[in-house]
Amino acid sequence: YKRQTLPIEALLAAGLTPVDLNNAFINGPDTEADMGAAESAGFPRSMCAWIQGIYGTVKRLGIRRVVGVLQGDCSYTEGLMDVLEHEGYEVTGFRFPERPDEERMRNEITALAGNFGVSFDAVQEKYEELRPLREKLRAADEFAAEGRMTNREIFELLINASDFRGRPAEYMDKVSLALARAEERPPAPCVLKLAMAGIPAAFTDIYDFLESRGVRIVYNEMPAEFAMLRPARDIVQQYTEYTYPYGFRHRMERIRQEVRRRGAAGVVHYVQTFCYRGMHDRLLREGVGVPVVTLEGDRPAPVSRREETRLEAFIEMLLEREQKPS
Repeated sequence: YKRQTLPIEALLAAGLTPVDLNNAFINGPDTEADMGAAESAGFPRSMCAWIQGIYGTVKRLGIRRVVGVLQGDCSYTEGLMDVLEHEGYEVTGFRFPERPDEERMRNEITALAGNFGVSFDAVQEKYEELRPLREKLRAADEFAAEGRMTNREIFELLINASDFRGRPAEYMDKVSLALARAEERPPAPCVLKLAMAGIPAAFTDIYDFLESRGVRIVYNEMPAEFAMLRPARDIVQQYTEYTYPYGFRHRMERIRQEVRRRGAAGVVHYVQTFCYRGMHDRLLREGVGVPVVTLEGDRPAPVSRREETRLEAFIEMLLEREQKPS
């Protein structure tokens, strides 16, 4: 089991079933109950709702072993791992290098593999097994940018690729079926193309809301990163080029490139309440080259009326810009 995206190939090579605790929390039967379990255990109410929910999810699912990212995520994760270890859970840490560095990444992956009793070569073999699945996800992402998948369909395919729901072979079948359906669909019309940046939004209906306003999400930053869509020669390069753990300039370069390539007219930037990554909003606005609207959320919930109004105003502003003669 794991918290945050890390080399699941090591877990799979060891015969384990990875479960992304972020996804298990947000897709759970009662997210408020999961967060409430953390508050009952003494977690501050002001703490990030995701950390609270992940703690409750661990309890709800009866998980006993947790792998967490101790560098490249956030300090809350390290604190959560300390709490779980104190409570008797078996915890393992994974550290991304402070900056992209293939040699250090190889060493960290080798160390993680050793914790589970497998070799680096076994992990690389698992990477090769998963390569066709990631290639299919890349094709699905391109189909979605053309309008052959809905905003929600592609989001769910990519976000769940962080653990393949623990069963890569079954996930391959799911993606293959989605691709076959997409190939038969004509591109759906849209009035506006937007990109999504930032961690996955806590707003549970944001993709449906945007689609109902004629908006197509042509690039979804974090789900695309979690799915590891970029071609790589080996597992070391795959995780070295994963932008989330590193300084914002690495993310900014990728976002700017994809926004331009896919023709997005603007960016919806989601920031989580109490998360330090909210400070990156200014950097995104100054560097991406298109207008940005920033949404802030805390607990999983539908889009609020306030955020609906802000999104609708943003969409209207962009449409007016596009209609003006150049």
